[in-house]
Amino acid sequence: MSDETIYQSLGQLGRESAIPASPEAAVLERVVNPHEDTLYLTRFVAPEFTSLCPVTGQPDFAHLVIDYAPGHWLVESKSLKLYLTSFRNHGAFHEDCTVSIGKRIFDFTQARWLRISGYWYPRGGIPIDVFWQSGAVPDGLYVPDTGVAPYRGRG
Repeated sequence: MSDETIYQSLGQLGRESAIPASPEAAVLERVVNPHEDTLYLTRFVAPEFTSLCPVTGQPDFAHLVIDYAPGHWLVESKSLKLYLTSFRNHGAFHEDCTVSIGKRIFDFTQARWLRISGYWYPRGGIPIDVFWQSGAVPDGLYVPDTGVAPYRGRG
């Protein structure tokens, strides 16, 4: 299949796309990994992730780092951006947002391995950091530090 055919099969790439009304309504898209036979890591960073507190309705902010070792599929980045943006009007606790995102991407791409790190900004004086990974890191996979320092307040 040619690159042009692959891109034509994607519904969002290169087209005007509305922000999905909810994470459930968001459509993730994927493309074939041209280096399926190679173990490597891809990192997505969303430093301005937003969702809503399910109790107060006030915004919550996080810095997400998503690391994955692709198998046959790559997640298409525009669809990922739209999926992450769909959380901005979605009420869920930090743990639910972080783990749900990680599991959905892992399942959808059938990745070899995935880790998501959610560094949530303080609300009520307490930062909540949430981490999930699909299993043990594959032998030989280079996984750098997330580069996000632990919260220190004014310390």
